[in-house]
Amino acid sequence: MPRAVKFSRYGGPEVLEVVQVPRPRPGPGEVLVRVVVAGVNPGEAGIRQGVFADLWPADFPEGQGNDFAGLVAELGPGAGDFAVGDEVIGYLPRRAQADYVVSPAALLAPKPADIDWEAAAPLSAVGVTAWAAVDAVAPTAGDTVVVSGAAGGVGSLAVQLARLRGARVIGTAGPHNADFLRSLGVVPVEHGPGLADRLRAAAPDGIDAFVDTFGQGNVDIAIEVGVAPQRINTLADGRAVARHGVRSRAQEDVFTPQLVAELAELVSKGLLTVHISEVYPLEQVQEAYRQVQRRHTRGKIVLGLVPPDERAALADELRAPGA
Repeated sequence: MPRAVKFSRYGGPEVLEVVQVPRPRPGPGEVLVRVVVAGVNPGEAGIRQGVFADLWPADFPEGQGNDFAGLVAELGPGAGDFAVGDEVIGYLPRRAQADYVVSPAALLAPKPADIDWEAAAPLSAVGVTAWAAVDAVAPTAGDTVVVSGAAGGVGSLAVQLARLRGARVIGTAGPHNADFLRSLGVVPVEHGPGLADRLRAAAPDGIDAFVDTFGQGNVDIAIEVGVAPQRINTLADGRAVARHGVRSRAQEDVFTPQLVAELAELVSKGLLTVHISEVYPLEQVQEAYRQVQRRHTRGKIVLGLVPPDERAALADELRAPGA
């Protein structure tokens, strides 16, 4: 039987279980997708811990995972232009970490055949989030932009998107990520005490915009070094929004499958790189979240639901006449 990640009570990674579930069936306008790779994101841990229970209460047994890439396995009536065997990228809150998911056809984006499954899966979550945050601060050619948590899943994409707009980008991270950031064309600055002084030294002519992906006082530092509140966007400090009047634009504010397709095209053209630090099998989902919650991940962690050496055969099987 198909597998899915579920949890039946709030708690740490130990509450996650991989259970057998019936294969779902697509309804009108829906597509059944065989998930190949699913993302693992810090915000999902907060939901599972009950941090957001007032806003997004769990319906036990609750599923987990939002972003995925997979193969169309079955079409419901009126499912649009997709065909069985098509490669797609999707976003389904609390359902993505499963062998099969049902998605509205209108929410799926085509996956370019020349990009890796692991790079495709995170685009609908961290890719769109990074785009939203960068767009919110509107960098232009010649601007200096700071991105906190610049080596993480969102941060490593945000720095690249800001550079594509012509900005000079400074990224804050630990010293072990300095060479990684330089490889992306970013000026690395070590985070921690004294950050404001180090940012001033790295940008003696001033800082125009600030994207905060990490929280922990980064918005206060952005204000201290003279960035205008309307050009600060935080993804991790809701209190700073009320305190300073900064922005908090994120994935849910801008998501469209068309935007996902545009990001995938950037990856296909070699203009955007999705760095994957580790791929865990579905059965190791607990360890994947333990790693993510340490907040020292470089790029993205994902779950591989179909082993690489089985993906081509699976696609051929789905596309075979009469399958």
